[in-house]
Parts: sequence; C-alpha cells; structure tokens
Amino acid sequence: MSRLNRRQLMGAFGAAAVAGSLPALSEGAKAPQQDTAHALALSEFQPKSMLHVTETRVERARFPVVDFHTHISWIKGSDHGVSVGQEMTYLAPPEELLPVMDRRNLRIMVNLTGGWGTGLEQTVAQYQKPNPERFVIFTTPAWERSNQPGYPQFQAEQIERAHRAGAYGLKIEKILGLYLRENVGTGPLVKVDDPRFDPMWDACGALRMPVAIHVSDPEAFFLPIDRFNERFEELNNHPNWSFHGKDFPSNAELLEARNRMFARHPRTNFVALHTGNYAENLAEVSECLDRFPNMYVDIAARIGELGRQPRTARKFFDKYQDRIVFGTDAVPHTKTTLQQIFGDELYRIYYRFLETEDEYFDYAPAPTPPQGRWCIYGLGLPEPILRKVYYQNAARLLGIELKA
Repeated sequence: MSRLNRRQLMGAFGAAAVAGSLPALSEGAKAPQQDTAHALALSEFQPKSMLHVTETRVERARFPVVDFHTHISWIKGSDHGVSVGQEMTYLAPPEELLPVMDRRNLRIMVNLTGGWGTGLEQTVAQYQKPNPERFVIFTTPAWERSNQPGYPQFQAEQIERAHRAGAYGLKIEKILGLYLRENVGTGPLVKVDDPRFDPMWDACGALRMPVAIHVSDPEAFFLPIDRFNERFEELNNHPNWSFHGKDFPSNAELLEARNRMFARHPRTNFVALHTGNYAENLAEVSECLDRFPNMYVDIAARIGELGRQPRTARKFFDKYQDRIVFGTDAVPHTKTTLQQIFGDELYRIYYRFLETEDEYFDYAPAPTPPQGRWCIYGLGLPEPILRKVYYQNAARLLGIELKA
C-alpha cells in the first residue's frame, strides 16, 4: 500500500471529522474559540502602505493650468434632483480661491454651474468681471421650462442671452437622462437625445460655446450594491447615487443616446466630462473619440480610474493629446465628495499623477479612498503633452489666449 502524502492525510482527517468518526470533545471541554481581539469594522480600516517607493511632491504645475471643471456656485432650488429657479448659492468668494490658485499655478478656474438668467448675470458679476483672466463662467439650462410650449426656441434664446452676459459655454449635468422627467420632477424620464434640445445644441455650435456634458455615472452605479460591487463602500455611504433598477436606463443606453446626439450636431464641440463618463473602459471612449471629431474629454474626478491602469492611460493620452483637458471637479468645502475638495492637496495629487512616474499613491485628499480601495500610478507625461492638457486644449475650446 502506498504511503499517504500530507495533503491526502489531512483530507482524510478532515473527512473523518465531518463524518463524525473522530472522538467528540469530552464533557466540559471547550471548543476552540476564534480570536476576536482584533475585530475591526471595514469603515475604520485605514491601512498604510509598506511600499518604500519614490514620493515626489509637486507644489506647482510645470505650466499654467486651466481647470476646466469646477463648481463654485449652484442653483439653490431643486425639484427631485432637478435644479430649478435662478437664485444662486456661492460656495467661496474669489479672495478665498485666488491664493490657492496662485500657489498651484492655476491660472483659470472654469465654473461650470453658473446658472441662467439673472442668476448667471450675478455669477459673472461676482467672479468673472472683477477677475476676467482668472475665472470663466458657464451657463446651465432652464430645466423647469422644459415641458412648456415653445421651450426649444426659448432655450436657444437663453443661450444667446447667456453669451451676451459673458458665459463661455454650457454645462449639462446628469440631470438630463437620470433626473429630468416630463413633469420636471415626476413622470417618465426625458432622454438625452430628446429633440426639444436640438436648438440649444445648435445655438452653442453657432456661438462657438463648448458644451460640457455629464451623461451617466461610473458603471458600478448601475449594478446591485452587493459584495461584488467594487464601489460598495461609496454606494453604501450614498445609496441615492445608485441607478440600479427602478426606471433608470442602463449605462449603455445613456451613452448610446448621447452618441446619437453628438452625431446630429457635428458643428458643436462637446466635452464629455469624467473621461467620457467611461474611464473604466478607455477602449470604448477611444472608439467614440475616433467616431466624433467634435468630442473632447476631461479627467475630472477620474484619476482614481486612470491611475490604476497607467499603461493603458498613457497610451490614451499619447493618442488623444489634442482632445483631453485638465479638470478636477473641485468644490470648495465639500463634505460628501472627498476626492473633489478644493485646496492645495487636491492639485498636488493631480500634478503628481500627470507629471511623475511615482507608484502607488492616494488619488484623493482623504483618509480612506472614497471611490474604491486602491491606489494609483503616475503617467509621467512629456512636456508637449502636459502643455496641451494643462492649458492649450482648453484655451482653444474657450477661444481665449493664454501664454505660459
């Protein structure tokens, strides 16, 4: 008879134990207890990397920066997630923002959510007019009018009014496709390629006003919030960010509708925010950029995705260097989106990601990674690409002159 090896012996021992053929514990004997002395809630787990690798502190960007994606104002009113009205909330005054901008070589902040009508005029007066070389303001649609007769023409005229007031572009939030409904806050969802918005897109094209558009969200937000979802902690903390189930379209359906709209308006430049809202799938974003010459992307709030696929991301930057703009999605004093807190540390992280080849560092100024439990790697972009991403591409889209 051949001798049993160790694995076979242990297997036989375990099978015997399951079958009950091993002696039972004697009366009064205690079963071995699992050591729970080090039990720790996942929410309290903040591991420190033991890697000893290069850490480069980039205090100032190598070239002037246009942050194409910030939010320093909001429309105050809301109807089931849809911004309504013209009254504005301002998150920080210019005198609070400018010192950070000067320290970090941030030449221009583009405030995408400048409002419309009188709200827009007040936002321009507060930021852009006193500091015309430091702040650029975008307008937003009058969503609450979208179900009223004559809306298409009204909205196109509002774009023209916004342009006269000083707005440089139009911002479309994920309100379109995920929140706006036929009765504004109720009823069926309005599709991204709804023809009532066609005159608005055309007006932007005619006035050379770029459209910064956020359609969809991370792919994980459309999946069940379960143990397989890599964004579980984020969604568990913010369950209202989930678009799984109910009457929400899928991620693919939203992007397909967006693409149909891009195709219908080839003379309008669209900046598909958050790396085309599909930073997890750069091959798909690349296909869209190849298909739509009027499409650009920013990197706002997505270096967490780009930085965990550095070789793929570097090839993406190499190929589309003329159509990528810098953005952070910065919000002053935010407490809900820690990867977007406006301040010195946010820009240090972005500059480190773009300028260095550092390995395995945090993508957000937060004690726990807010989007997913991973770290990122720097791309080490060459100077010609850095110039384009930091300021040249944005300046071209905005129609402004900006010299290093």
